[in-house]
Amino acid sequence: MKNITIVGGGVLGTQIAFQTAYCGFNVTIWLRSKSSVERTKPKLEQVKDAYIKAINLMAEGKDSATKNWCFGIADYNNFNKDECLKKVTDAYNNIKIELDLKNAVQDADLVIESMTENFEAKKEIFKKMAPLLPEKTILVTNSSTMLPSKFVKYTRRPDKFLALHFANSIWKNNTAEVMMQPKTGENYFNEVIKFAKDIRMIPLPLHKEKSGYLLNSMLIPFLFSGLDLYVNGISEPENIDKAWTLGTGAPEGPFQILDVVGLKTAYEIVQMYVKIPSFLAPYNFKKMSKLLEKYIAEGKLGKSSGEGFYKYKK
Repeated sequence: MKNITIVGGGVLGTQIAFQTAYCGFNVTIWLRSKSSVERTKPKLEQVKDAYIKAINLMAEGKDSATKNWCFGIADYNNFNKDECLKKVTDAYNNIKIELDLKNAVQDADLVIESMTENFEAKKEIFKKMAPLLPEKTILVTNSSTMLPSKFVKYTRRPDKFLALHFANSIWKNNTAEVMMQPKTGENYFNEVIKFAKDIRMIPLPLHKEKSGYLLNSMLIPFLFSGLDLYVNGISEPENIDKAWTLGTGAPEGPFQILDVVGLKTAYEIVQMYVKIPSFLAPYNFKKMSKLLEKYIAEGKLGKSSGEGFYKYKK
């Protein structure tokens, strides 16, 4: 694999693109519109700055045990600050942005779909891509909750379609969950695992489909629990986060994580559960939905917009 196309320029899409370019691949990001370009460029700038900050911290304290070491950026024994900084500059300068879908995928060895967590939006993009993809192209979805088998009939390449899911802050949380669907060819599954290694990720193979994969099967109920405490008037986000971080030693609580993930993504996930009858629902999804709608309407989208449950310096 050499030519990689990322479909979508959101928080995680830009991180995937940057990490892939950092590791020497030719990377194209496909976006829907010129307005999407204007939203994506600042995200790429933020990712670049995060890499530079991480590299500087790694250079200050060359200790593989410290939380500042990012194995997505460099191995402990082969770390060279100047080389890493050059790779950051090259990655930022070499990522291409394309508005024409055909041009974006015409020579792709791998296409990574990283659109909003919305079934219809993903289905439509798979249907549009299907006749445009070269025969060689492997197609993966980065969906955090939806099973690839739900989309496979829209791809026209059932054996070359599977899931590849990344954690946020990809340069330090360098895991890649690789999940088959029943029709995925074993050889293509193995190729995606190799690609994950080539971009300095630790592949976590899943041999059966599971909504939420490994990470989100544990993370999403945790985030729901935090939101449920807030919407039911039990306490405020800051106190809920402190209860978790001070009580467990974890670096972030549920609302700090939600701000990083983005409130639009959180809203789309909550929407999957809103219609569950209240007597069956373990959480107050309707109130969560209304709360997130209010924040989104006010432009409070999370860390990327400068404000979500917390305010951030731009």
